[in-house]
Amino acid sequence: MYNKALDERTRAWYGEQRRISYVQTSAALTEWKKTADLAFLAEVSSVPLQQALRHLQTAFGNFFAQRAKYPRYKSRKKSRASAEYTRSAFTRELSRKAKGSVNREKARRKVARVHARITDRRRDFLHKLTTRLVRENQTVVIEDLTVRNLLKNGRLARAISDAAWTDLRMMLEYKCAWYVREWTCDCGAVHDRDVNAARNILAAGLAVSACGDGVRPQRESSRTGRSSVKQEPQRATAGIPRL
Repeated sequence: MYNKALDERTRAWYGEQRRISYVQTSAALTEWKKTADLAFLAEVSSVPLQQALRHLQTAFGNFFAQRAKYPRYKSRKKSRASAEYTRSAFTRELSRKAKGSVNREKARRKVARVHARITDRRRDFLHKLTTRLVRENQTVVIEDLTVRNLLKNGRLARAISDAAWTDLRMMLEYKCAWYVREWTCDCGAVHDRDVNAARNILAAGLAVSACGDGVRPQRESSRTGRSSVKQEPQRATAGIPRL
């Protein structure tokens, strides 16, 4: 379908310097289904066919905007053997089945699988995104938005609802709580904040035992107004504890 539509649009562009829109190719698809050579197109779902035309429209849009080269034909060997569907194709299909019928139950399960797959992909994307944000930044700041007001935009309401901003915020919050307790050394070693602090305290304690220095210097104000540091002497112990 992609190559067929590209062939028609190429003939119109180079032969007549005429642009063909997505609406025109969609109307041509209806006519192609009536021909003997392409009658098999009527036997499959129209959704993947329309999606192929949309992808071609995007390719031509990039070409005319000088963001990309002229669209190329797709190879059967290099291109993936796949079909792209939309959620509406499976539903709004489910609604045409008779209630209580076997076909409706099959359609319901198909819709459920599609929704589950979309949910898994969205959650996988959010996990990868939030993990990268927390790992690559020292501070993460997010803005509180009134999503209810944003949904009043009819063009963006569906896209905003699919963004799952609540899940994004939740993941950011608990991952920030996880990762601030760890830091990675230049050598690649990962250190726990509490464990590293305990080691530093132990090292300071060993230095006190060995050298007799105070851990915290005590300051006294002199008559001149300048502060002086007074070390609190301690006796060195005979033995040094080991780790």
